[in-house]
Amino acid sequence: MLPSKAIYGLLAGLLFTTGIVAQLPPPHATKSAMNFSNVIGWNEGETPLAPTGFTVTKYADKFQNPRWMYELPNGDVLVVESNTPHGFLEKIGAAIIGANKSNDMRNSANRVTLLRDSTGDGIPDLRTVFLEGLNLPFGLLLIKDKLYVANTDALMTYDYTEGQTKINSIGKKIIDLPAGKVNQHWTRNILTNKEQTKIYIAIGSGTNIADKGLEVEKDKARIWEINPDGTGLKVYASGLRNPVGMDWEPETQQLWVTVNERDKLGDELVPDYLTSVKEGGFYGWPFSYFGQHYDPRIKEEEQDSALVKKAIVPDVALGAHTASLGLVFYNQTKFPAKYRGGAFVAQHGSWNKSRLSGYRIVFVPFRSGQPSGPPEDFLTGFIIDPAKDEVRGRPTGLVILKDGSMLLTDDTSDTIWRIAANMEAD
Repeated sequence: MLPSKAIYGLLAGLLFTTGIVAQLPPPHATKSAMNFSNVIGWNEGETPLAPTGFTVTKYADKFQNPRWMYELPNGDVLVVESNTPHGFLEKIGAAIIGANKSNDMRNSANRVTLLRDSTGDGIPDLRTVFLEGLNLPFGLLLIKDKLYVANTDALMTYDYTEGQTKINSIGKKIIDLPAGKVNQHWTRNILTNKEQTKIYIAIGSGTNIADKGLEVEKDKARIWEINPDGTGLKVYASGLRNPVGMDWEPETQQLWVTVNERDKLGDELVPDYLTSVKEGGFYGWPFSYFGQHYDPRIKEEEQDSALVKKAIVPDVALGAHTASLGLVFYNQTKFPAKYRGGAFVAQHGSWNKSRLSGYRIVFVPFRSGQPSGPPEDFLTGFIIDPAKDEVRGRPTGLVILKDGSMLLTDDTSDTIWRIAANMEAD
């Protein structure tokens, strides 16, 4: 008889790999759409909608495109404010096609803001500019007394003393990161292992499907592993078009990641996904998707069939064009038991589907270290009127705080939401 862990692993494979792959439509089964949402913001008193037993409150607002967050050991929350750079002509083009209603067209703030809740009431009472003058920052990480900041083109460190409210030291470059002129997926997330002996860096592709050649994609669409001093660089996994959220599954300490897949193959291709990351694994980009599904836009002479044969099928499909970004496993005890150990994923929403897709947080239950059920809605209420493509905001980054609550950045509406259970459940 199979042990319980093997059974759940088998069920997860049936639910989230073989079944979903068999149901993928052919490329271009529907016409590729250009459909930008219209972000109109939140009225006073409005909040996203969580399941019964949870309370959603506004944690902080009036940012400039809050993207990512990090909780320091003393409970301070760091908020990264950064944004895709848009040139003058690009802003004009965005206005013509309506992209300016969906995306923040302001210049990137390139700063980190500190929030401190010294009373523990769920409302920050101190707010300061913690660090500024950065270059498209995203991921943050503290190892001992060094704060790591992942700019789009370099990993930096800064001296940090617990409790300080502003970084005054001059940063030190640890390692260059691939950016360049073609840098569509500019975010660089970072994570350390439990022993804090390794750093993992998620690096997105420069284009959709290597549109400008593979040379432009050198060192991109992958996860790097390095030592904290920048030495020992190796490619931990590759073929990941745009890996963003990273976290450790709490039972097995396996690395998991959310990945934004390719555009312009139709409404239902290609599903974004949540997957465990196999060391040395290849996940298909740009040659194939969801295993050995060849992308027909890659010329035959440019295909790498030997590599595609090794392409790993992702674990959990999250829906096509959902722009799944933030990822956290719930490792606290305040949420009801069904959520403990499971994964929350923030879906930012995309422009490449005829109907709005994403704009929510989904929950993926786990058991014995493996997905044990399909993604289910957790936080909704962002989409107002699908017929008008109106939304209130766009979910982006997630963090689980030590008090057991969860924070969500809603970047285009410049808001951070706090989701808390009304009481601890058994």
